[in-house]
Amino acid sequence: MLNFKTDFKLLLSIVIIILFTFLLGAIVDKILKRLIYKRLERKDFDSTGLKFLKHLIISIIYILGISFALIQIPQFKIIGHSLLAGAGVLSLIAGLASQQALSNIMSGIFLVIFKPFRINDRITINDFTGIVEDINLRQVVLKDAENNRIIIPNSVISNEIIKNTNMQDTKCCKAIEIGIGYESDIDKALAIMQEEVAKHPLFIDTRTPENIRENSPLVVARVIALADSSVNLKAWAWAKNHSDGFIMYCDLLQSIKKRFDAEKISIPYPQREISIKTIPEDKRLSS
Repeated sequence: MLNFKTDFKLLLSIVIIILFTFLLGAIVDKILKRLIYKRLERKDFDSTGLKFLKHLIISIIYILGISFALIQIPQFKIIGHSLLAGAGVLSLIAGLASQQALSNIMSGIFLVIFKPFRINDRITINDFTGIVEDINLRQVVLKDAENNRIIIPNSVISNEIIKNTNMQDTKCCKAIEIGIGYESDIDKALAIMQEEVAKHPLFIDTRTPENIRENSPLVVARVIALADSSVNLKAWAWAKNHSDGFIMYCDLLQSIKKRFDAEKISIPYPQREISIKTIPEDKRLSS
């Protein structure tokens, strides 16, 4: 009877601790989410650190709660002896797992401290490009253009080169490169490219007051190469961010092509010369 009461009290205390842990975690999560949501109304607010802190606090609550629950359980000698033989293997597995977990945690802390990117930044890591949705204790979550979620461990990111298009300046420069025929009017083609870029609604003027006083062109366009079958031209178009830049780039390819067609400026196909060598009949017969 005494053992039953003891076991019941032990089980009850463990259940209470676990329920309290999950309840406390849910309450803290809800409070921090509300705090982040209110702060997001400010345009200059960076939620990166606060979201990471939320994950850290909730993880600590769960770890402490589970630890307190395990402390309540007395040592089971029989089970302990049976598991003793596999203690070495288990220790090795736990050591490797904790080492990887610790590496991810430390890398995540460094990411938040040094801020190579923030929440809502557009970054490229390992040829994966997307918007940063979350930075937690273990991983960074990206959302790509196809609405997929790319999950990258923090320890991997700390050893990779990161391309951040939003770190300090969100402006995006798109290079419009088109090849025209050698018989076409180069000056007219360059002027058309400048006109089409300048009149696009998403194009922005990045000239400084000094550039304007010096009559620098609104759009820069140049001949960049004399290729095998074309004269390659390039114009540089600026937009306020990457999304606008992509839309502008697609629109300009279409509008410049239409203007070139209307102005009789050719865009040549790749050309190849093929020589066919004939073998004399006597040599064919002898072979």
